[in-house]
Amino acid sequence: MTGTTTLDLGPQVRVVARLVAGVPDARLADRTPCPAYTVGDLLGHLAGLAVAFRDAARKDLGVTTDTAPGPVVPALPVRWREVLPEVLGELAEAWQDPAAWTGTTRAGGVDLPGAVAGAVAADELVVHGWDLARATGQDYAPDPAALRASHAFLLAAAAQGDRGGGIFGPVVPVRDDAPLLDRAVGLSGRDPLWTPPAP
Repeated sequence: MTGTTTLDLGPQVRVVARLVAGVPDARLADRTPCPAYTVGDLLGHLAGLAVAFRDAARKDLGVTTDTAPGPVVPALPVRWREVLPEVLGELAEAWQDPAAWTGTTRAGGVDLPGAVAGAVAADELVVHGWDLARATGQDYAPDPAALRASHAFLLAAAAQGDRGGGIFGPVVPVRDDAPLLDRAVGLSGRDPLWTPPAP
């Protein structure tokens, strides 16, 4: 995504918000496709990234946009059932402003074009939505436009050898004719066939 290309993140945000609402408290300690994250950790990460990319869209640069991802496991907000839908909604609203997709902004301590930051936000929502759905046994149908943006971003990143850090691992090979979601998941370093470990 370059130039002034924009994407409505609202539909994907609503998908993720429904998944969040479907997480039972008893599943918070369960494992996820992110090796270092439990379900609770993943929810904490979603809350943090929603705030960071909301502020990146607003060009409201500061602590939330300057902090690089680190080894510290994200904390789950105390009122996460109320906080997460709220900050996810603010994220979607912020990226509805065409100005968010122009110029330069910052996320994770990295300066990058607004359009690229928007693509990263879409990718985070799509891939972590899959993580959450798989870990908690929920059905998952990402917004098609967000999925296409996520796949394009991950494909370009893989071609450049830019695997990121932390949750991104080596590309998992997936058939060329596999569903687009499976191909995106494989590019993100996850196995599309992942299932929760037996208790």
